[in-house]
Amino acid sequence: MKLPTAQNPTPGAGGRTPSVRRSRAVRWLTAGLAVVLGLAVSATPRDAMAADNPYQRGPDPTPASVAATRGPFATTQATVPAGNGFNGGFVYYPTDTSLGTWGAVAIVPGYSALFANEEAWMGPWLASFGFVVLGIETNSRTDGADARATQLLAALDYLTRTSPVRNRVDPQRLSVMGHSAGGAGTLLAALRRPSLKTAVGLAPGTPGNNLNMSTTQVPTLLLSGQNDGTVTPSYVQGIYNTLPAGVEHAWAELAGNDHLSFTRSNPTEMRLLIPWLKIFLDNDTRYTQFLCPLADSTGVSRYSSTCPLVPPGGPTTPPPTTPPPTTPPPTTPPPTTPPPTTPPPTTPPPTTPPPTTTPPPAGTACTATYRTVNSWSGGFQAEVTVTAGSTAVNGWTARWELGGGQGISQVWNGTLSTSGATATVRNAAYNGALAPGTSTTFGFLGTGTPTSPSPTCTSP
Repeated sequence: MKLPTAQNPTPGAGGRTPSVRRSRAVRWLTAGLAVVLGLAVSATPRDAMAADNPYQRGPDPTPASVAATRGPFATTQATVPAGNGFNGGFVYYPTDTSLGTWGAVAIVPGYSALFANEEAWMGPWLASFGFVVLGIETNSRTDGADARATQLLAALDYLTRTSPVRNRVDPQRLSVMGHSAGGAGTLLAALRRPSLKTAVGLAPGTPGNNLNMSTTQVPTLLLSGQNDGTVTPSYVQGIYNTLPAGVEHAWAELAGNDHLSFTRSNPTEMRLLIPWLKIFLDNDTRYTQFLCPLADSTGVSRYSSTCPLVPPGGPTTPPPTTPPPTTPPPTTPPPTTPPPTTPPPTTPPPTTPPPTTTPPPAGTACTATYRTVNSWSGGFQAEVTVTAGSTAVNGWTARWELGGGQGISQVWNGTLSTSGATATVRNAAYNGALAPGTSTTFGFLGTGTPTSPSPTCTSP
């Protein structure tokens, strides 16, 4: 069975005009000529390619590395205070300072949601692949798409001009991303700031926004859910069809996913997102092999793109030894298994903002602050923020007592062990080193009724 694909758009609705195809052919021929000439003076064309692209970061990617839950870079994070045009949030970034600056992405949540509740899982994941990630909370949880667009751009200005990590960010390599109403805000932000390197809409907007992207100049990725009844596949198809032929874009529909799938750890989403950001934030065409054509269709029910996905103004890199593929995507059918049975929260997220962390008292290695993020019948989601004291820590352990009938089914950003009613979470390999006063957060899904324990923290 062939993998379903979106219908080829007409030239006026996202297709390729003859002039665009000729332009692409010239680019491939020019790149090939550059390679031939380069081989005459260099025995290591791969080194020359890397030299041509000062933004290339990390080892050569593989299918396994792209699908990994963590990339090659150690990361840390910090809390961002309110002000500067948005309501604060969290910044995640690589700790390595030897490779120069990094590309950055600002992320905004959907209507009535908090980044801390729904997208925070993405922060350390993306940062470990070599990006600075700023997840923002909105000034009002009922802000519409226009306001979310304004706050995304304000967040990027803060990140590059006054934030404590501004020296780690390349102000010329910035992008935006958001979910639902935040996804609509993301696309509006791209229309307002054409200098952005890319925009990613996760189930962007709701019917009635009538988003028209025909004037955008920003490469755009749309990700949607096959079973999304809020932002339906046909609605996303309508947005996709307005994207101009001369601007790189792609759309992937995730099999079995609903509207809230993007608010939970989603490996299929990240397997597509990481190559896209690498291509358009880092000009790293080593990653085009995963999207042109789609290398792994597992969990993807529909895919369409404007291959070969060449970053605007990117480096001249050797083309493939064979012409760009013209065959349809792999024929592996999408999985027929139902989506995970873990029920999504049926109650709105709490109205309290995420806790502000303060350094532990002098002489204390670290502290741990527990909070319930959400709950539903028979289960809940919680997180624990670990904060280093006045000296750096290299490894931490948080412990607390489970309530009667409680259990833990899944943990992220930490390693769980239990003994009787005692739950112990130790740091993961990438978040154990904390500078004085800085924090990291791990989360988990629990069974039973939520309680409010007081965890202890020790180091190592």
